[in-house]
Amino acid sequence: MKVATFIEPGKMTVTEAPVPDIQKDTDAIIKIVRACVCGSDLWWFRGISKREPNSYTGHEAIGIVETVGNAVTSVKAGDFVIVPFTHGCGKCAACRAGFDGNCTNMEPGGNAGYQGEYLRFTNADWALIKIPGQPSDYSDDVLNSLLTLADVMATGYHSAKTAEVKAGDTVVVMGDGAVGLCGVIGAKLLGATRIIAMSRHADRQALAKEFGATDIVAERGDEAVEKVMALTNGADAVLECVGTEQSVETAVNVCRPGAVIGRVGVPQKAEMNTNALFWKNIGLRGGVASVTTYDKELLLDAVLTGKINPGKVFTKRFNLDDIQAAYEAMDKREAIKSLVIVSE
Repeated sequence: MKVATFIEPGKMTVTEAPVPDIQKDTDAIIKIVRACVCGSDLWWFRGISKREPNSYTGHEAIGIVETVGNAVTSVKAGDFVIVPFTHGCGKCAACRAGFDGNCTNMEPGGNAGYQGEYLRFTNADWALIKIPGQPSDYSDDVLNSLLTLADVMATGYHSAKTAEVKAGDTVVVMGDGAVGLCGVIGAKLLGATRIIAMSRHADRQALAKEFGATDIVAERGDEAVEKVMALTNGADAVLECVGTEQSVETAVNVCRPGAVIGRVGVPQKAEMNTNALFWKNIGLRGGVASVTTYDKELLLDAVLTGKINPGKVFTKRFNLDDIQAAYEAMDKREAIKSLVIVSE
């Protein structure tokens, strides 16, 4: 089979690999239909974080179940499924509490290789999300929205959920990538009436507005704080969807006392000064998204009924063989998110 492979910073390729097989009774083998590139992939593509050379890449997909292990009963061969980056077992304390992104029974190291023709998926019985029908039953737009449920839409929603967004809230969204844009959708789903999107790019500003943003702030740093505070007395909730030191600092500074920050941007600095949180009674939540939990509770139905259309974050599409171009398009901000067509 073909699979996208990381060679070195700035260089991706497609290599041949054996089709994976069942290793545990809880496994499933998935034939990938569509995959994509994540903003978090850019950290190692740019050389900011480390990744092993010749490792398989990708952690978001939709596909068809090829075969399942003996312990898997919720899905069967031929089923159309969302393939989340999380692999919750559904039984441990974390999963039962609704935090399947922190499942204590995940396979060490997780699964990579979603940007490939086939994938071995662990904890398949609970973690996979069955989609009614087959890919041919859905429009291209709906297929794209279903793909976002493997990560980016669930992660954006997680930022709003952990920030405790509620009806009538004023929310600030830090980050105009696909996660931030999906955070706008999440805030609206939870009832926010004012959503301020921090964005400097016209195409992303327009999509944020389409998704539910009421205001756009293009400034950064101190100027951004001044602009937000001129619009409001401080946010009830802030969705931090970037992970940089400046983004986190700005998030703290635009909060009203007692606000909560939902942080889903992968942290790029190990240390954080928490004194400002203390003096304003600001809460800090967030982390790895609860993909299966959110999809089953709300997000899959919201896509299937047309309530949300997060698939619009895919602004360029590529075939698997063009994986280098898919990464470059996001690296150069030519695409908000790159769609990768694996099979039809």
